[in-house]
This record gives sequence, C-alpha cells and structure tokens, in this order.
Amino acid sequence: MEHLTILYRGPLASCDYDCPYCPFAKRRDTPEQLRADRAALERFTGWVAGRDHRVSVLFTPWGEGLVRSWYRRALVELSRLPHVDRVAIQTNLSHRVSWTSDADPAKLALWATYHPGQVPYERFLGKCRELARAGIRHSVGIVGQPEHLAAARRLRADLPAATYLWVNAAEGRRYDDAEAATWTEIDPLFPVSRRPHTSRGLACRTGESVVSVDGDGTVRRCHFVPSVLGNLYDGSFLGALAPRPCPLDTCDCHIGYVHLEPLGLYDTFAGGVLERIPALLGRSPLPGRPTL
Repeated sequence: MEHLTILYRGPLASCDYDCPYCPFAKRRDTPEQLRADRAALERFTGWVAGRDHRVSVLFTPWGEGLVRSWYRRALVELSRLPHVDRVAIQTNLSHRVSWTSDADPAKLALWATYHPGQVPYERFLGKCRELARAGIRHSVGIVGQPEHLAAARRLRADLPAATYLWVNAAEGRRYDDAEAATWTEIDPLFPVSRRPHTSRGLACRTGESVVSVDGDGTVRRCHFVPSVLGNLYDGSFLGALAPRPCPLDTCDCHIGYVHLEPLGLYDTFAGGVLERIPALLGRSPLPGRPTL
C-alpha cells in the first residue's frame, strides 16, 4: 500500500450550535461519552503514527471537534508526522484558531462552515482572516438555503479572493435553473452539489485507497455504505481493499462523490480533495457543467 486516505468519525456527537437543518444541534455528550471519544481518537492517532506508508486523514465528526482539546492535539501531532500528507477536519470555527500555530501549515487544513444565526458574522470572518494570515489552508462554505443568500454574497465579497467559498445544496431541496444560477455566481462549482449523483455501478476509490473508520476501528468503504471491510487495529481490513463499484443508487454528499472516478473531481480538487479546495480554474468539473 502506497497511500491510504481515512475518513474518521468517532463517537463524538455534541455540537455547540443549534442549526435547524442538523439533527445534532445543541446535543450534549455525557462525560463518559467524551472520555470514550477521547480514548478512541488517541488510539486512532497512535495507529496512524505507527504506519510505514503514506496516510491522509479527514475528521468528519457528527459534532464540533475543535472545541475538544484532543482533536486539536491530534491535528497538530498528525501534521508533524513525516508520512502524513494531509490532516483536515470539518468545523464551524467556533473555537479559537491560535492553536494552529503549533501544526505544520503545509499539512494542516480546515473545512469551515458558516452557519448564519449561530455566530456573529464578524466573528466568523475574523477567524477566516486569522487563518489566512497564518497561512493555514482552509475552505469556507455555507448551506444553500434561500435565507442564507445575502450572507453568502457578503461572505464572498469579504473573504480573500484566494479563499474558496463553496455552497452545499440543502438536503432534499430542488433548485430551479434561476435559483441554481444565483448560487453558481457565488460558487462556480455549485452545479456539482445541486443534484445527487447517480452512482450505482460507477468506479469509486472508496474501499480501495479511501476508507471510513469509526471509533471502534470498524472499517467501511465510506460513511454511506454500511457493509464492513474489517477492523483497522487487527489489520483485517487490508485483505478487503480492492477496486469496487458503488452499490448505491445515488451519492449526494461531497465527502462521498468526490471519490467517484467518472466525475473527475480529483483533478478539480488536486492537492485539496480532503479540505475541498479546487486547484484547476477554467476547467469544467463535469461535462456540460459551468467552469470555475
């Protein structure tokens, strides 16, 4: 094995925000649950440290990880390992970002989401500007709800031009062409997110060079396919790694469909697949779709 990308999601399910579109809003983990999450994360970090092949990691917690010291510490420690190519996390940026100064900025990356109504605009923007000044790779995004449009336009105007602002299609929402065009003005790659991708039978990197791992070390091909490939810690997953087509009818989440080979998104996001930062400008990500 030359390189393995891992999407890690431990038991953590608590969040400090109350977004109406999220089932984990304002959920609190018990002290016992937090201790279990910390132990699971430290075990995973130790496993990564002991590898003799290249590894990249994206933390995709149900809750907000960066308010917990063990996630900040894991990101710093993993970024300092010579065989780790990239370590990234999805976050709402509610916590301070000064801790990033301890990490290797060439390897650390943040996938940040702005949630209007949950945080003062200037506070969130200030965090983004602080990351930019520190040279920390990050993308910034927002959910494409109609009530978020003004905030998205303001954010695009205020963010540095080099910061990619992505727009996620709201779950279950249908966008007519005029509405989609409005969001595409903000995020030229919005057409990729607009509709679920037909995926059954398509070649996908998950299950071969990309896997999903939970707090117990259970390995699946991705977060959205429940079948188990084995366990991380006993190595039983290794024999199951192989090219395999997607078994689902559709894939509607970026952390899933970015790995579908026919979409060509590894070219679009070259060097920034985990943190959702596109590299190629002026090239259409999908046939017939708008270009960046």
